[in-house]
Amino acid sequence: MSKAEYAVQLQAAADFIRKHDDFLVVSHVQPDGDATGSTFGVAWMLHALGKSFTLINEGPMPSKFHYMAGPHPIWNFEQKEPERMFAAVISVDCADFGRIGQVRRCFAPGFQLLNIDHHATNDSFGTVNLVQADAAATVEVLYDLAAELAVDCSDEWNVCIYSGLLTDTGGFRYSNTSPKVMRIASELLSRGVQGHELAERLLEKMTFAQVSLLKSSLTTLSFAHDKRVAWLSVSTDQLLASGASSEDMDGLVNYARNVEGVSVGILFKEKKPGVVKVSLRSGGEANVAEIAQRFGGGGHIRAAGCTVEGSLQEAIDRVVQEVGSALL
Repeated sequence: MSKAEYAVQLQAAADFIRKHDDFLVVSHVQPDGDATGSTFGVAWMLHALGKSFTLINEGPMPSKFHYMAGPHPIWNFEQKEPERMFAAVISVDCADFGRIGQVRRCFAPGFQLLNIDHHATNDSFGTVNLVQADAAATVEVLYDLAAELAVDCSDEWNVCIYSGLLTDTGGFRYSNTSPKVMRIASELLSRGVQGHELAERLLEKMTFAQVSLLKSSLTTLSFAHDKRVAWLSVSTDQLLASGASSEDMDGLVNYARNVEGVSVGILFKEKKPGVVKVSLRSGGEANVAEIAQRFGGGGHIRAAGCTVEGSLQEAIDRVVQEVGSALL
């Protein structure tokens, strides 16, 4: 996208926010650091603009991200549905409409939606679309939108943006760590963000349940296609035995990807019998977003995901075969 096209999208997104006064803000199911940082980042922006808003996610927000919320609670749709519907919706970090999950039942007939995202596979499902595939994270797009709106950004907003950048760039180690990302991070640090504390909280600390799950999942580490593909799997029984939750699986896929000589690392997570969530990470030799799309998912060239129906072993067989074909 050209700078001129992006400028037009930024202006349209800003006009959408100025036009409406009451919003529903939603991210994707099982939100990560960027989705959470974007959700609360939008909340702090709307708060600064004097707008009304409600934050909802299909399930619980991971506890390690609660520090971003401040006085803005987020509704767990699985526990209770709201008793109202919303005509103006802002979705963040959702590559397609389906990623919003069951929260879409809260959308009023004729709703208008602002789609803010950074995934190359985004299908522009919004009434207004602000999608910059060159951005490292959705919070990077929000940084630009805040400038377009001339929002007086709070310390809390700064923390949300930095958190999203930190997690989606793997601690500023992934190939999406652009000069712009580093300029934004530098600016946020100059505003008082404690980057070292956020890195410790989000990238270093592990719970006992996480360690137990890591120990169990490493016993499943397997290789194929001349050891260019590696994968781990987590069954529902393993998850239960470790006392871990879904959020404790963050980063597990990297233990497969980081083995020397491996081109694609995969994590297979059995959500329930017959349903397997798949996370794929590539060193660049294969476009895992294209692979994920074959199974109804999406993402980025180097990081993508999908959900496969079938047993854990069936999902492994199917996806590993597709990845192997992509590496030929």
